[in-house]
Amino acid sequence: MTSLKQKTTQTMKPATAAKKLGVYLGATPADFQSGVISREELTALQTEPPQWLQDLRRNGPHPRSVVASRLGVSASGLARGGITEALTSEEIDALREENPDWLKRERTIQEEVRKESLRVKEKHEKEEKRRQQAAAAAEREKTR
Repeated sequence: MTSLKQKTTQTMKPATAAKKLGVYLGATPADFQSGVISREELTALQTEPPQWLQDLRRNGPHPRSVVASRLGVSASGLARGGITEALTSEEIDALREENPDWLKRERTIQEEVRKESLRVKEKHEKEEKRRQQAAAAAEREKTR
């Protein structure tokens, strides 16, 4: 016997939707900030962004995650550099041009982290390959 449940619409808080859209919540229109956003509305915003969303993505202010990505540093690196607020594209470009010491240092740290992550990933892949080869060899020995 099947139940006839009504399908409920999934909704999310404005902060969650803003994060998924990659925009700073405080810069979104008031009606976006005050309501709930359905999954369908989010999909519509992603596929056909209205002008306000296009402008925010282009000019900002951008959330810290976007600022960090555009500067090539981590969110923690931004904090260590004293950047705690959302920045506009213009402000990000100015920081790139200025290239302060803290930004150089954080980019170096971020590059080292990426290299180490790649090294660890490759190491795990080699170990997994060795395990698979050993398992295959053991299986061949069984069948002899």
